[in-house]
Amino acid sequence: MPYDPRMFFPNWSVGPFVAMLLSIAFLPMVAPAWWEHNRNKLILSGVLSVPVLLLVIPAEPSLLVHSLGDYVSFVILLGALYVIAGGIFVRGAFAGTPLENTLFLGLGAVLSNFIGTTGASMLLIRPYLRANHRRQQRTHLVIFFIFVVSNIGGMLTPLGDPPLFLGFLRGVPFHWPLRLIPQWAFAVGALLAVFNIYDQYIFNKEDVETPGPLIEDVQPRRRLHVEGSRNAIYLLGVIAAAMSSGYLGWPKGVQESIIVAMTLLSWFTTPRTVHQANHFHFHPIAEVAALFLGIFVTMIPALAILQAQAAAAKSLSEPWQYFWLTGMLSSILDNAPTYLVSVAMASGVVGGSIENLATLVHSPLGDRLLRAISCGAVSMGALTYIGNGPNFMVRSIAGRSGVKMPSFMGFLGYSVVILIPLFAVMTLIFFW
Repeated sequence: MPYDPRMFFPNWSVGPFVAMLLSIAFLPMVAPAWWEHNRNKLILSGVLSVPVLLLVIPAEPSLLVHSLGDYVSFVILLGALYVIAGGIFVRGAFAGTPLENTLFLGLGAVLSNFIGTTGASMLLIRPYLRANHRRQQRTHLVIFFIFVVSNIGGMLTPLGDPPLFLGFLRGVPFHWPLRLIPQWAFAVGALLAVFNIYDQYIFNKEDVETPGPLIEDVQPRRRLHVEGSRNAIYLLGVIAAAMSSGYLGWPKGVQESIIVAMTLLSWFTTPRTVHQANHFHFHPIAEVAALFLGIFVTMIPALAILQAQAAAAKSLSEPWQYFWLTGMLSSILDNAPTYLVSVAMASGVVGGSIENLATLVHSPLGDRLLRAISCGAVSMGALTYIGNGPNFMVRSIAGRSGVKMPSFMGFLGYSVVILIPLFAVMTLIFFW
């Protein structure tokens, strides 16, 4: 008898996943002292995972195996980029002025496509915060950093964001995401313009309230100097392993082993003084690992039910529908499996297969749907802290650097005001 997820996963089985999301949203406000400890986050993930495990293991244990396998690969890649980027320290600083902040975010958007949104975020967030340490209001600086560098910037290569890499593994040519340059340029350009105007307003306001010219306080006192530059070699090793795995079809575990080796080499060959200068600690990546363990387990019924409904769905055939469906799910689910659900639906529309997405690429309608899915998965991960792995890490690093970061709902408020209008305009221009 063929496996039907709707037979094994009743609607209430989505409850633990919803509870996981609500916990992330409200526990930091209700019980901040309790929430501070990663051990408690791991306990929460374990408790909410139990009812899902009791359903999944008897019904279809392969779903659990696949989800945990994805989780391990996810944590290994994010952990490697976090550790290796944490071994690079930029002494000196650029000036924390609105113009240079804007240029810095633009640089991060480009770099995200070469070392991933996680690598770029971990490499750039600390010098970005140091450059602006004299600024009184810094929350908006980090929020736009998450929008641009940790998410939307990584839209142009399979290395930029996990959904695009999954597409590459399933037949999408490595160079195909370059077709998204118009969408990338519009979104990044619009956000940088809004950021520059708003940061200039904040800067002028602070200048009036600060004794003496603020511009002199934020000017760098030393020339830029990079320490731990050998870690660039290890970053290239991680990138090469990811690319080779896709092209050569390595067995599961080979890519992960190489990435772990690069991580260990970085950790043991980087002088401790560099880690100390970066205020490096494992709390941010441990927080991501603890929370996403619960997310990857509890989302199994939700994804299975969505997959079953997607197989029967025939009403979705317009790019704008896929853009918003993929995007909104990516903001609360991990965007990689959400991408797979959406391309499964799109493949059904054009008569293709989820195992080989070349059918989508070579079909005019399929290509339009794939563009909408890719943009939605990458860009709308910026809507929430859980939409993409780097979001939480950047939030944690900024918070520990003295930046007052908004709660889950507070961040969502910024997203609704800034990003939703942007995505609405993108819909009319590119996906209507």
